[in-house]
Amino acid sequence: MAVKRAAAEAAPVLWRIGEVAKQTGVTTRTLRYWEELGLLQPATRTEGGERVYGAGDVRRVTRIRDWQELLGFSLDEVKTVLSTGDVDVLDRVHFELRDGEVSLARRRALIDEAIAANDQLVGRLEDTLSRIGALRDERAAIAVRLREKRAELEAARD
Repeated sequence: MAVKRAAAEAAPVLWRIGEVAKQTGVTTRTLRYWEELGLLQPATRTEGGERVYGAGDVRRVTRIRDWQELLGFSLDEVKTVLSTGDVDVLDRVHFELRDGEVSLARRRALIDEAIAANDQLVGRLEDTLSRIGALRDERAAIAVRLREKRAELEAARD
């Protein structure tokens, strides 16, 4: 069951570590380890010291998991991407834009900030995908050469 802050009704829903693990497909041990590495920080802790996470934290867990699984990023690479602050900027802008009290001028400024941060993140992802593509091409060329060598050996045996 989700934990609610004691503040106003509009306060965001918070989840315990086990709930976040279940939602995101990672273990509670992984979440604790990522916290040790500085990749993730719980939104708050209960009086008993239990970790409690918000929606932004859940999105961050999903991003880290996806970067590892989909892009093959190591935790050091994930930390590098997160340390640039682009993802944090996007999260901050997202939450600030949800506030109905933000002026039109501030909304424009926030969107400009989000565009810049997102463009930087896309550039890094494109670079990573390019390196992955080059590695794939290299491995495919090696596979062709190995198959040719194997065919030569088979022909020589006959």
